Amino acid sequence: MSRKSLLTLACLTGAGYLALALIASQAHVYAFEHGTRALVAATRGPFLDRPMQAASVLGDEWGLVPLIAMGTAALWTRHRRWASALPLIMLGTGALQWLAKWSVDRPRPNLLPLGFPSGHVLSAVVLFGLAAYWLCRARSERFARGMGVGAGAGLIGLVASSRLYLEAHWFLDVVGGLLLGVTYLLLLIWVGETVEARARGRRALSS
Repeated sequence: MSRKSLLTLACLTGAGYLALALIASQAHVYAFEHGTRALVAATRGPFLDRPMQAASVLGDEWGLVPLIAMGTAALWTRHRRWASALPLIMLGTGALQWLAKWSVDRPRPNLLPLGFPSGHVLSAVVLFGLAAYWLCRARSERFARGMGVGAGAGLIGLVASSRLYLEAHWFLDVVGGLLLGVTYLLLLIWVGETVEARARGRRALSS
């Protein structure tokens, strides 16, 4: 995908997020969200409780910190600039989610505050999306790329499902986290590729 396409798509998903945030800021819970909650409740049972709790950990600090550390170590030898930036990127993700939550201030299904957008989903989109991006850059085999993208999407879907299952978020909260996460992810990739393109240009001029 070209840098222009990345920026265009980021603008579209960002606009979608802002429209959704405006709807969610009215603090209404819509009928389809109650319907989604009822559907999820129908699947609830003891055999799923622990797996869903474990999946939810992937999007909070207890799961993110070791994953960030492993990602930084894995990138260090081949993409040192990205490796150094990863902890700062995820700190930025945390700041972004709290700013977004504070600006909307929508209650959760369990009546706790600051439900929109889902920070777990936002963090999962950024971290697993970046992992899929780096894998696609490092591997030329179509199968390996497909597996990486599929695994990243599956983990994001698992985190999103767990937040609905645990009644930590409404459906719109999860969609908001997805849209904001994709927007931030695309902008990060755009910035990274722009910096690398300019560095290549400088090296070409100096050689």
